[in-house]
Amino acid sequence: MGGYADLRGVRTWYEAEGTGEPLVLLHGGLCTNDTWGALRADLAAAYRVYLPERRAHGHTPDVDGPLTYRDMAGDTTAFLEEVVGAPAHLVGWSDGGVVALLTALARPGLVRATAVIGANFRPGPECFADPGMLDAMTPGSAGMAFFRELYAAVTPDGAGHWPVVAEKVVDMWRTQPTLDTGDLARIASPTLVMAGDDDMMTLEHTAALYDAIPHARLAVVPGASHLVPLEQPALVRRLITEHLTHGAEVETMMPVRRAASPRGAGTGP
Repeated sequence: MGGYADLRGVRTWYEAEGTGEPLVLLHGGLCTNDTWGALRADLAAAYRVYLPERRAHGHTPDVDGPLTYRDMAGDTTAFLEEVVGAPAHLVGWSDGGVVALLTALARPGLVRATAVIGANFRPGPECFADPGMLDAMTPGSAGMAFFRELYAAVTPDGAGHWPVVAEKVVDMWRTQPTLDTGDLARIASPTLVMAGDDDMMTLEHTAALYDAIPHARLAVVPGASHLVPLEQPALVRRLITEHLTHGAEVETMMPVRRAASPRGAGTGP
């Protein structure tokens, strides 16, 4: 079921289904809730799943001025307060992952656990495996056709508004986000960092994201790209639900990063 909520002056479309602990799914840039199709039903069988579409995405209209991750994180905070009404798990894919990280930083009391897929904490030119792809992402390009069709099918602004939104999003990717490892170190929620082994973000950037966040887990999915939730939905769902269930409660036979005692203490293999 879907409907609108007026949040911070943004008429925000969202859908909700299932019962249980609240779980908010945050879609990727230039995408809609349709891209969660491979995971949605299974997650809704275990959680009360909420799916907001951010400003200028899907059924939610564009706003005046540029798009920023911080504004969208503010919208997400308002969504948690006014629609969900309780702390929730956040699962964010790509841009949705950036929004999840910013929300967890700004309002830790509203975030129970976080899972981010193909997320970044620095602008595209600093973390994309192929930064030149930004130059190729023009509104009418063949590479943008998938996103253009998603947008045109449901936007209340009309298909003719696509070039405006596409340029806003690409401009955002060029210059945002601008977090550093000190910011990430303040994230309090247990966080799963997931990526494909051939993701849009470099593996070095993904590893730096994981390494900077306390209580984090890392999952690099073999044989997968930035579209890993579509390519390997069963594995992605299992990794997410295991993380949301157990959070920071990780026990291994030979901890190093998670060792409570100084490195080198304890028993070896």
